[in-house]
Amino acid sequence: MRRIQVPLREEWREKVSRAGMLWPEETKPDGTVLPWWAEGSAYELDLTEIDALEETTTELWAMCLEAARYLATGAMGPIGIPDWALAGARASMEQDPPSLYARFDLRYDGTGPAKLLELNGDTPTMLVESAVAQYHWLTELFPERDQWNSLHERLVATWAAMRPRLAPGPVHFVGVLDEVEEGATLAYVRDTCEQAGYDTVILQIADLGWHTGQQTFVDHENQPVRTCFKLYPWEDLFAEPFHPYLQPTPSVTTGTQWVEPWWKTLLSTKALLAALWRLYPDHPNLLPAYLDGPRGLREWVAKPLHGREGASIRIHADGVEETHAGEYGPEGWCWQQWCPLPDIDGNRPVLGSWVVDGMPAGLGIRESDGHITDGDARFVPHLIDAPAPSVQQVADWLAEDGIPVGAEHQH
Repeated sequence: MRRIQVPLREEWREKVSRAGMLWPEETKPDGTVLPWWAEGSAYELDLTEIDALEETTTELWAMCLEAARYLATGAMGPIGIPDWALAGARASMEQDPPSLYARFDLRYDGTGPAKLLELNGDTPTMLVESAVAQYHWLTELFPERDQWNSLHERLVATWAAMRPRLAPGPVHFVGVLDEVEEGATLAYVRDTCEQAGYDTVILQIADLGWHTGQQTFVDHENQPVRTCFKLYPWEDLFAEPFHPYLQPTPSVTTGTQWVEPWWKTLLSTKALLAALWRLYPDHPNLLPAYLDGPRGLREWVAKPLHGREGASIRIHADGVEETHAGEYGPEGWCWQQWCPLPDIDGNRPVLGSWVVDGMPAGLGIRESDGHITDGDARFVPHLIDAPAPSVQQVADWLAEDGIPVGAEHQH
């Protein structure tokens, strides 16, 4: 794994924006321009490294499902959600409703086993960059090279496979649409759903409500919401005024089916890291993690259970004492062993390994200048030091996982 310099594409900002990533750069209040898409750079990995990451992702996913089941029993104590929500998560997991995707954040430099930093199994973003923007970047600059990226095909195929388990009618997509990255992510996932043949409706989370007369959730036009993809954390839904009407185990004929389902709250809390360490101590891909303090850890990172984008994180290590701004923390903390990100010429990458329908699906890399990967981190595309496979080979690989032959990017 190495960081390389590559040519700048002509009109790259416009190309990235057309791919759906509407924020190639950000101008700060002081006039500083920060790149959110690192045109001109790339990470190059070889096939051995990609195979190792894919195997690690498969194993970690199975371990996380076991850890989620363990969390659902209450054995880890408080995990930042109410007791009734934990009971709902347990019921939801027993029913095994349809779910779509998740993203691991891994510490990896190619010289040893990847280390799990965290998992966002409920509301991961960085999807447009990973599935679309870097795909077009590769096909324009390196059409003869490979990339670990079957995200689009797998998302479309997963929506198609869900159909027998979802209610008839449109799929509603809700979130905070005026947040540019969330809005773009929601629009892209909606596009994959439409490519699978569904009708869809998109609306602000504020326009989702409960209709007492109809006894159902409704949209801004008072139409029933029977299937709802939400880019909105479950812990926030649990705090909404309509939370008493949420159902963890709806059926095809009654209630609202949520994608992601209720049990996915167990895959978005940092308590999962402590549960993993309790169940799989000394596993080579895990870092020691605890909920009741750092215990014997000499160097540690304190992570709020529901924190996102590095907010409120505290680092205590030799030569590093750092606290990141944020309002998370009242819900509880997880203390994880400090494992500094690799420093590649001042760039510190985190590898985002994607899972779609339980299968490894691709790679997205963010990097930062500091120790904490926050909202200012930039996305860097990747490529594999290997020739691009033939169209038939790709079709055969996808067919092995039940994805129809002929599925392809249609961005």
